[in-house]
Amino acid sequence: MLQKHAVGGVIEGIDRRAKYLLVRLRPAGTLVFHLGMTGRLRVGPPCSHDALHDHLIFQLGADLELRFHDTRRFGMCFFTTPADLPTHPCLRHLGLEPLSLAFTGAYLQERAQGLWKPVKNFLMDASVVVGVGNIYANESLFLARVHPSRQVGRLRRPQWERICAAVKEVLQAAIDAHGTSFSDYVDSDGRQGDFQNQLLVYGREGEACGRDGQPIRRIVQAGRSTYYCPRCQR
Repeated sequence: MLQKHAVGGVIEGIDRRAKYLLVRLRPAGTLVFHLGMTGRLRVGPPCSHDALHDHLIFQLGADLELRFHDTRRFGMCFFTTPADLPTHPCLRHLGLEPLSLAFTGAYLQERAQGLWKPVKNFLMDASVVVGVGNIYANESLFLARVHPSRQVGRLRRPQWERICAAVKEVLQAAIDAHGTSFSDYVDSDGRQGDFQNQLLVYGREGEACGRDGQPIRRIVQAGRSTYYCPRCQR
């Protein structure tokens, strides 16, 4: 299906929805990539040989190609139409983009009505907001001074406003630092991220909180490590 619909198409734009990269094609189509855990896209001159785990190769011209490399094969690529994209099974359940104007404290409070789950789990729910993974949820709640186990039904508007602002601040800082590299993550230019060197609580169990000196604690929530300051985040 990729060959049938993509060959001969002209790339007219590239954007993103959550973790999906959208390559808009003319006359009417969209190539959707998800990099999984180890997927990488490389644009450059044609290679003389195919590397192991180069799964897709798109010729962009006589002297340029796009290669999709994925060692662990958790990534994906599929074709869809602009009309079908919002309702595609991979994307239709996704919540708001966290850096959008629509993502506000009021929105979070509304989505939390009637729920009693921990606020950290709530922030990591992609049907509520996309892009807030475990590390960024930890850091955001620290900045907002909210305990990660606090039930969302007990939070008030000022707390939601602080959480919303903290999420935006943390994600923008991570973007500016080219991401967070703990293992093999690199950006599109092959550079490791630097945000792991700016983390305030994540991975710092037993270390002193930068605000009040209290030892940072670790608990487990839904199988994921959670780090917090017991004094700052009561």
